[in-house]
Amino acid sequence: MFSGGLATRRRRWHTRWVKAYEEVAEFIARRDPREVAEFQPSTEARQRVRQLLEREKTAELTPEERRELDHYEDLELLMNLAKARARQLLAHGQ
Repeated sequence: MFSGGLATRRRRWHTRWVKAYEEVAEFIARRDPREVAEFQPSTEARQRVRQLLEREKTAELTPEERRELDHYEDLELLMNLAKARARQLLAHGQ
């Protein structure tokens, strides 16, 4: 969603957390499935994620930057779940 780099980060997700994200994703997906499926983050957001990922590779992130990158990862998970559900809804004519 952002730059492809977040999906390769290895952060452990507790199954209860994923369930909560799935519930929110379902709610989002039902608003307007086509709009959700086509959503793309802003250029600015994608650039910021690329900057943070690059800094993560070449230098140590500050605690604030680490939290920011973690939040982007959370958002990416949520939107990927919502997009997947939206595509399912569209495929079944809902």
